[in-house]
Amino acid sequence: MEKIRMTTPLVEMDGDEMTRILWRMIKDELLLPFVDLKTEYYDLGLPERERTKDKVTFDSAYATQKYGVAVKCATITPNRQRVEEYNLSEMWKSPNGTIRAILDGTVFRAPILIDSIRPSVRSWKAPITIARHAYGDIYKATEYRVPAEGKAELVFTDKDGKETFRETVYDFECAGVLQGSYNKDSSIRSFAHACFKYALDTKQDLWFSTKDTISKQYDQTFKLIFAEIFEKEYKEAFEKAGITYFYTLIDDAVARVIRSEGGFIWACKNYDGDVMSDMVSTAFGSLAMMTSVLVSPDGKYEYEAAHGTVTRHYYRHLKGEKTSTNPIATIYAWSGALRKRGELDGLSDLVRFANKLEAACIKTLDDGIMTKDLVGLVSEGYTATAVNSEEFIRAIRERLEKSLGA
Repeated sequence: MEKIRMTTPLVEMDGDEMTRILWRMIKDELLLPFVDLKTEYYDLGLPERERTKDKVTFDSAYATQKYGVAVKCATITPNRQRVEEYNLSEMWKSPNGTIRAILDGTVFRAPILIDSIRPSVRSWKAPITIARHAYGDIYKATEYRVPAEGKAELVFTDKDGKETFRETVYDFECAGVLQGSYNKDSSIRSFAHACFKYALDTKQDLWFSTKDTISKQYDQTFKLIFAEIFEKEYKEAFEKAGITYFYTLIDDAVARVIRSEGGFIWACKNYDGDVMSDMVSTAFGSLAMMTSVLVSPDGKYEYEAAHGTVTRHYYRHLKGEKTSTNPIATIYAWSGALRKRGELDGLSDLVRFANKLEAACIKTLDDGIMTKDLVGLVSEGYTATAVNSEEFIRAIRERLEKSLGA
């Protein structure tokens, strides 16, 4: 068959360990036979990040700004053990964090649903997408282990050196711990714009939750900025699209989410989003079935799987063993990027291919052909057979070929 053409490249970011192995399998079996694939390639594997002193990560983010759409493989964020294992000159920062900062993006994570695996929450019938403001909060906090009695103060000095605020945080009568976190209006505004635009793009209701009744400055700032931007710039568009924006307290949101049928975007601050995305993915089935897309306020997209590099399987692979590693979220990263590229470039064949690739994945799973991580989650009344990764990808290809042939 004639390959489906592309006009503008995708930014391709290769990764580490077992997901890097799957990356090549997916390209060889599911993409290159059918698509005249055009990518600008960046190797974000840890050895290349070490060789370039992490310049390759920055270059890939700048390329995403240029081309507008990227697809990323899972990568290692090194800890002390990884520094020794890979003989690194320093503990390089998270590539995801670097790319997020350059694009000023918001992470949207949503589960992939199949009929044979029912969510743990019985009322859930449609995906819940978590929008995480991946900036600031405790992840950038300054911390101090208080050794003994003493006074902790919060002090702000303006750019002219004048102290404009000072307040006692706590008079410690014994040892304790202290933490100071921050955020920026500019980042919160970018977060809000990304959430409202993504809701319009996907035609889903948007929920947002903080704890402004307790955090009367920090959390309330999020609430007020969201409200201001919605009223001024998005209210009319939401009404035309038939979707709603809804704000509530985080504890009320949790209760509402559990009772809901799903099918909406739930925007959360950094820590809340980190925790709730894992809760949602687990309740829907598996982190290996969780998509992730980074969206910038000016409409740049970077697609990836929500999970890590599957280190344990990689070590088995190095021993020559077959592994049953789930590639679905990584395949969906490719399909999401190809679909978005097709939409932006007006290539209906490319959009159609992305849709058929995802449908082939679902058909394979519905036929009971699965990786081992999913077999134990199958609902009563369904049967499933565990296969290794290569067999699973080949099964998807068979169904994809039939679909394209039809």
